[in-house]
Amino acid sequence: MVAQSLSSLLQQASIDDHEEVIQSCNDVLAKSKNDLTAQHIKVIALLKLDRYEDALRALEAGGDALKKQAGFEHGYVLYKLGKLEEALETVARATPSRGASHLEAQASYRAEQFRRAADIYEKLAQQDSSHEANDLSINSWATDAQLQWKGESDYVRHERPSREDLESFETSYNAACLNIAKGQLRQGEVLLNRAKNICQTAEDLSVEEKAAELLPISVQYLYVLMQQGKTEEAEALLNEIAVDDISELSTKKIAKNNIVLAQQSALNPFILYKALHDTPDAKDNDRLFDFQSNILTGNSHAVDLLVQKYDGMIRSTAKGLAKSSYPAGDAKTNLLSVYNAAAHAQGQEGQRALKKILPLLERRPKDLGLLLTVVQLYVNSGNTTSAITAIERSLHILEESISEADQEARFNPGLLSVLVSLYQREGRKLQIRSTLAQAASYWRNKPEPPSSLLRAAATSLLHSENPSDLNIAGDLFRSLYQQDSNDRVAIAGYIASKATSDYSQIESQLNDLPAVDELIADIDIAALESAGILPSASSAAAAAAAFAGARKRSAVNKDGRSAKRVRKSRLPKDYNPDKKPDPERWLPLRDRSSYRPKGKKGKQRAAERTQGGPVSEKTEESMPQQKPGGGGGGGNNAKKNKKKGKR
Repeated sequence: MVAQSLSSLLQQASIDDHEEVIQSCNDVLAKSKNDLTAQHIKVIALLKLDRYEDALRALEAGGDALKKQAGFEHGYVLYKLGKLEEALETVARATPSRGASHLEAQASYRAEQFRRAADIYEKLAQQDSSHEANDLSINSWATDAQLQWKGESDYVRHERPSREDLESFETSYNAACLNIAKGQLRQGEVLLNRAKNICQTAEDLSVEEKAAELLPISVQYLYVLMQQGKTEEAEALLNEIAVDDISELSTKKIAKNNIVLAQQSALNPFILYKALHDTPDAKDNDRLFDFQSNILTGNSHAVDLLVQKYDGMIRSTAKGLAKSSYPAGDAKTNLLSVYNAAAHAQGQEGQRALKKILPLLERRPKDLGLLLTVVQLYVNSGNTTSAITAIERSLHILEESISEADQEARFNPGLLSVLVSLYQREGRKLQIRSTLAQAASYWRNKPEPPSSLLRAAATSLLHSENPSDLNIAGDLFRSLYQQDSNDRVAIAGYIASKATSDYSQIESQLNDLPAVDELIADIDIAALESAGILPSASSAAAAAAAFAGARKRSAVNKDGRSAKRVRKSRLPKDYNPDKKPDPERWLPLRDRSSYRPKGKKGKQRAAERTQGGPVSEKTEESMPQQKPGGGGGGGNNAKKNKKKGKR
């Protein structure tokens, strides 16, 4: 009876008749409620109708037996509902198949486990997949773009698109996103234009499908134009973006944000605040990626500051920070700390802002976002020493902790790169070397050590004269070479670290280094010889001094004496080198021969001051009389005339 019913059910099934399939399944389940086949078919029909909540309820009602038999469908339902971790666990238990691998890769992608997704797509591409080559290429490029946005550029597999990649607008679009993530905006703009043109001329797409595909391309194009400062082109593109026609909430929110910012010249802060909060948040499987969410959250908080919602921001950011633990290495938590500090500063800068923020750092010394805010304020005011002191104080507190999370934050590569940069500004070479050596000794035994930090530490230790430092540098370069056998920097560093201590150990690896002829193949030796050798700083200074001296010796006047050079800053504004200067210019005005006093009194005073002229009795009487013994600076008169004061 059940078999006949199922046969009838399958005969009725068609791609446009899923409701009747569900009704037939319900009829079978009314007679045999534990019929796994009917339950399974019902779940598939619900998925065809995009009724994911109903499909999950049907799976829960069927129990473990149905979940085991319909493992792929169960994982797909969880994926569509945004329960990504559960979906990955479920698909891992499902029967291995190519479809299950695609689902695992897609769920990993949405869960931002991009390395896992990239590995799966690479394995699928290595298998016989000629019919899926285009889809795998599209997804692989998208995964690499996300890896670049997340800062994991070491795992990016694609460099530049091939000719086949440029024949598809989806691949061209994803390749453009990868270039944009790398900061190569001009190349990204070229690829976006290509994707747009291919989509517009595609013959297998309807007008509605073309419009739907062009919307995200235009939104991304708008971002690129804004980043390059092409305001007029960005404003012209706004007419092509119909935000209300975008079905995905995540894309709609990004589009709304970019459009509002492109029009910000015509908006006041309060209108901008209202516009940025106009689009609802995406959820489930349509939510934003972390890097997108962080940017939009930052924009929202920045507008809060513009409209002076300081108290509200302090409360909201403090609520978010209360759910996190310190120290936190994720961008989301640290951005909350930065905006919390900005709200406390209330628009002030420099020392006034530090006066309000430093007490917060005293209470939360492990808050890395707050620490970096304080460091930035110190650096902006030119106080590098205080910035170093602030970082060293927090690092010391982390170092004394026994928590593994605190130790990992203590040697966080990003935080240490800030400290090393500050050390470089003050020329503290020993501190740089010791900081990088400590970080390398911590990370070298970890499962996934940061290669950039290990390379920087090994390179720094190469400049040390201590044999133990050279041994550590050699070990670090060797571990880097084991991770990537094509890393020429690691090979050269390892050889350099061992060449002076144990040449026989690295003699066999000299052939791995590129030949000298290969390195200088593109160098024009004749041009270098004709250009000469650039002198060092000391020799250049000596040459400049000698040249300056030669010029001074050659500059003589008619009498054979050296002409004194006068700085331009000491010359008057109306100075004319062709005009002969007045020889009496150093005398007071009344003592010059050209002085002519005005009025009777002026002429009389001038005549009385004339040297060698007649002296009248009146003039003689008016002259002060000097008393004997007055050569000592005033004599007794100075004592008599001196006023008494408080002692």
